[in-house]
Amino acid sequence: MQSLLNSLTMKRIIFIFAILTTLSFVANTELFAQDVRNSSYSYIGHIDKDGTVRNSSYSMIGKIDSDGTVRNSSYSMIGKIDNDGTVRNSSYSMIGKIESDGTVRNSSYSMIGKIDKDGTVRNSSYSAIGYAKDVKLEWAAVFFFYDLF
Repeated sequence: MQSLLNSLTMKRIIFIFAILTTLSFVANTELFAQDVRNSSYSYIGHIDKDGTVRNSSYSMIGKIDSDGTVRNSSYSMIGKIDNDGTVRNSSYSMIGKIESDGTVRNSSYSMIGKIDKDGTVRNSSYSAIGYAKDVKLEWAAVFFFYDLF
């Protein structure tokens, strides 16, 4: 009987370890702070995990809040990213849209760029203009395509 209890206890421990390992892996695959680079792969900025946007001198130039509010370095609201990817300026006028496939559009719905799954940022001619690997899609689009910062 004791052997059976020890075996069940060991199986539970292994099961819990497997769950914790899986949860740790999932948590570590979330987006994290990353450098933003131009097409020559030169450093042009950084976006922290909390949405803080920095320029090439590592000075804070803005922040994107978890609700999509885009702020300047004085924390004034300068734009908003809606849940559906619509990008708005401080007057809440639509200035563009970020589609789930990475297509970036202006207010006339013309394609102005695309962000590939690997973080390559492309202009409307599909030429690489920058890199934002592991940066949240909407954040990279605001950094490269919308004049909010």
